Amino acid sequence: MANQPRMLAAQLRARESAQRIREARSGFFPTVGFNATGVRVADVGTSTAAGALTTSSISDRFAYGGNLTQLVTDFGRTSALVGSARSTAEAQNDLATLTRAQVRLNVRNAYFRVLGADAVLRAAQAAQANRHLIARQLTALAQSQLRSTVDVNFAEVLASEADLAVVRAQSVVAQQRAALATAMGTSQSITSPLVEVELPETLPLDAESFLKQAQAKRADLSAVEAQQRAASQFATAEKRLSYPTLNVLGAAGQVPYHDRSLQGDYAAAGFNLNIPIFTGGLFAGRRAEAELEASARTRDVQQLKLQVSEEVRDSWYQADEAYKSLDVTTRLVAQSKEALRLAQARYDAGLGSIVELNEAQLNETSAEITAADATYTYLSRRTELDYAAGLLN
Repeated sequence: MANQPRMLAAQLRARESAQRIREARSGFFPTVGFNATGVRVADVGTSTAAGALTTSSISDRFAYGGNLTQLVTDFGRTSALVGSARSTAEAQNDLATLTRAQVRLNVRNAYFRVLGADAVLRAAQAAQANRHLIARQLTALAQSQLRSTVDVNFAEVLASEADLAVVRAQSVVAQQRAALATAMGTSQSITSPLVEVELPETLPLDAESFLKQAQAKRADLSAVEAQQRAASQFATAEKRLSYPTLNVLGAAGQVPYHDRSLQGDYAAAGFNLNIPIFTGGLFAGRRAEAELEASARTRDVQQLKLQVSEEVRDSWYQADEAYKSLDVTTRLVAQSKEALRLAQARYDAGLGSIVELNEAQLNETSAEITAADATYTYLSRRTELDYAAGLLN
């Protein structure tokens, strides 16, 4: 959480979105400005005539002062904009929560893949040691004319295959550790041994409890609902564009240098009522656009709810399959070990062939690898189910 760039970026975007609430709320507060103006005219009586309906005289002067503008009412448009900004900020916070859950999901899955790769490597190394031992034993027996060179060749082929399996398993371990480092947001490879993880509690009999949790806790669902509220509030604000706006205005200052036509200071106060009459369809178009967007956001919420339900059910079925596979793979390992023991006994007694023994060895190794994969597959799928239910927030 401290190093993952995605997590840090999501937190910064959440803070950025919170500033938009301040931007929207600024409309409630007065605007105060300071002005300083100096003018030197070419001739007494200079005035502007073009570009205006009336002429305006310009006088020599230097003046400074301030002006104030305060919104009295815009019939709720600014309030609606503040509400929209607040809902947008909530959505961004939910997206940050979603990113946190995704980081946890990625790290846990990467962690379990490393554990699984380590387990496969241990199984491959055990098979490698066993096959090299058998190859050495058969070589000694062949030298004593007790076994054929064909048996030795078969054993050496299996020993070489075991060597190749170890090399591949070591490569997979290195790759999975690099993937774990990336998931953790660090460029340094993870070399420390990983602690084994206990299996979670028994999987519930159905997905209904996870569905209820997902509807209440899924961060992406909360985000899209907040985005829908923001769009609805913005549509309300766009509707109120057509309402009147009332402002009070004030200005005051001094004119220390001026000609005789001006006073030494000035002050004025007033109000301005703006009533939109005709905007060429601008306000109507903006209102329709915002309302259509709000309606689309409502459909987005409905669609995501369907997707969440499907994800939870699919994740539960996959976790249930992996959970049921644990018992099957345990039996498979026990059976393959017993079959290998019997094949070894038959071969030692001269009743079985080297091919039968080699096949039993391959089956035992495959069963060990399958059992290791089943354990960590269940852990990964259970983590994916927790993510789908919103339990990794």
